[in-house]
Amino acid sequence: MEPFVNVTGVVLPLERANVDTDQICPAQFLKRIERTGFGQFLFHSWRFLPDGSPNPDFVLNHPVYRQATVLVARRNFGSGSSREHAVWALQDYGIRAVIAPSYAEIFHKNAFENGLCPVLLPEEQVETLLDRAKERPGYQLTVDLEQCLVTDNLGLKLPFVMHTDPETHAFRRHCLLNGLDEIGLTLQQEDKIAAFEQRRAKQGYLLPA
Repeated sequence: MEPFVNVTGVVLPLERANVDTDQICPAQFLKRIERTGFGQFLFHSWRFLPDGSPNPDFVLNHPVYRQATVLVARRNFGSGSSREHAVWALQDYGIRAVIAPSYAEIFHKNAFENGLCPVLLPEEQVETLLDRAKERPGYQLTVDLEQCLVTDNLGLKLPFVMHTDPETHAFRRHCLLNGLDEIGLTLQQEDKIAAFEQRRAKQGYLLPA
């Protein structure tokens, strides 16, 4: 997993609550067996009209937002099904961090385990960011996980957490900063695992090849 330390980039203001995973990556595009290539399907039903042409009213089709790396949305982002494809689509498009007042539990977990940084901020602060992004197309934010700060070039400094439980926040922060998913965490114990297998073998409990 790619480590996440910080990102500075254009904000994509998504002024919607309860954005579900079928809107992030619709079900008809889940047949791919790779984790890559899902960015083209991000928000597909909102980005495109029935005839396949771009929807001029959807924010992602405005040229200034096509290189966005920070998405700001309202509460309960990532509701719906448990598909990891929603996180993959965001990342494949170029989104490195999402800022919202709350997340659906499974999406929240999937974000951590795939290197997407889910920032939690109070609703009033999220509304401030959305307002600034609307007023200043191309508005940029820095999400700094080392300092746990969201900043802009206008003097804004917002401390953040990624989880309401301090221990979980600290653990997830460590994992993101070091690029550790569940496999990576397990491999940190590789020496202990090897020693355990050797002891088992000496005791006559041979593991299958």
